[in-house]
Amino acid sequence: MHSLRPIHNRLRRLLGLGRAEFFDTAVDRWEICPADEVEIAPGIWLPDQVEHIARTEFGGLPDILAQMQGDPAERTPPTMGYRFRDVDFVDGVLHARGAERHLRQRRHSGPTYPRPRDSLSGALYESWIGNRWFGNWLLNDCLAYRLAEAAGAPVTSAPARGGHIARYETLLGMAPRRIGEVHFDELILFDDLHNNSHRRARAQENRARILKDRALKPLPGVFIFRGASGDARILENEAEIAERLEVEYGFRTLYVDRHDADQMAEAAGAARLVVGVEGSQLAHGVIAMPAGGTLLTLQPADRVTTSLKLLTDCWQQRYAMVVGSGTAGGYRVEWDQIRRTLDLIAAAEP
Repeated sequence: MHSLRPIHNRLRRLLGLGRAEFFDTAVDRWEICPADEVEIAPGIWLPDQVEHIARTEFGGLPDILAQMQGDPAERTPPTMGYRFRDVDFVDGVLHARGAERHLRQRRHSGPTYPRPRDSLSGALYESWIGNRWFGNWLLNDCLAYRLAEAAGAPVTSAPARGGHIARYETLLGMAPRRIGEVHFDELILFDDLHNNSHRRARAQENRARILKDRALKPLPGVFIFRGASGDARILENEAEIAERLEVEYGFRTLYVDRHDADQMAEAAGAARLVVGVEGSQLAHGVIAMPAGGTLLTLQPADRVTTSLKLLTDCWQQRYAMVVGSGTAGGYRVEWDQIRRTLDLIAAAEP
């Protein structure tokens, strides 16, 4: 039997009715954490850095400036739970009556789809950005897992994987049911992207799980080497910067292709500074570095973003950046800029 939901949704758009908001189809909703006020620390950067920005990513320049300004009493929306009935999950897309929610890029397209044979109920904690980027999975989706766990039946469409991801799932006590294409008799989703006090508390819980029973030896800082991993952001003098941080500041360099999750946690968990090219590999540092530590990102001029600041805000860390010269395909960050930014970071410490 085939479902006509894609045709129904397409007809709505053709008739000018628009696509229904997925969360509007919920049969029940509840507040997990009310709206509250939290302190957002200002970002740290040299006074001339704005002049180096050629292009921004995931938001315009006003968004970057607002994030770097911080807010001593930012009003954060509530964390919400939503209950749905009669939902199909097919080809990475949740289909409800008149609404769709994409969790993965579709592999197929068509006016109908076969109804899934399997039916179940569960709480889904994954997101589009978490399925796309490792850092968002570790620092966003793994926080939402704690909500799904409390709801009783965590499920995910992500297959079992090895490496860092498998180890983090073990350290965080994550044991979801892994699903293919299914029909949900009942589905629970969460609106959990706001850094309110409840989300911040879950971040500290996940850090405590990562660092449990580890004998940490204090480090001045760690440099997490990106190299050619992930989406291209080629820092041409990355090796030179890592070496100077080791020699002049006593840093330790970590490599995502050489060090496992435990080694990353033991180093970053003992550090007050995590430095590296802006990207998902820095999530290894954010999840383990203590509250009050600082993440320093080195960014190409044509791809400046404060995406990671939204995450350090949740982990109650500070955020700093240096904008280099060149493009994501090849750029440089001068040592003097880094040295002076490290001075600003030291001056801002309580």
